[in-house]
Amino acid sequence: MSSVMDNVQPAVKKETQRVAAITGIGLILMWIIFGVMHGFMPQKVPLDYTVFLGGAVGGCVAVLNFFFMGLAVQKAAAATDEDTARMRIKASYSQRMLLQMLWVVVAIVAPCFHFVAGIVPLLFPGTGIKIAGIFHNKK
Repeated sequence: MSSVMDNVQPAVKKETQRVAAITGIGLILMWIIFGVMHGFMPQKVPLDYTVFLGGAVGGCVAVLNFFFMGLAVQKAAAATDEDTARMRIKASYSQRMLLQMLWVVVAIVAPCFHFVAGIVPLLFPGTGIKIAGIFHNKK
């Protein structure tokens, strides 16, 4: 029986693992900041299951978004003509933005998620990649 991950190129797997690690570090830092802020302003900043659940699901959405982008690029690279490749990338972008918008709405509306803790992790992959690029270029 074939696994879904069998068709994924090693580069996509490696970069997705890297983004997952970056997102995990970002989540831990975010939760620490929530803890510190809760210590100073317990009435305004909660530190309960909604913060941890929102962060965890938001982090998963962020990593999935990156993984789906990698798959789209992999499929576009395998396309025989440029128009097909361009169409795949555009469709992937639209679908991934829709996924993120749906998550933002759910994070805001559902009472089991703290909306800030759910939305902020969407910024971790891009920010982390840029920060890692700064340190990588200095070597």
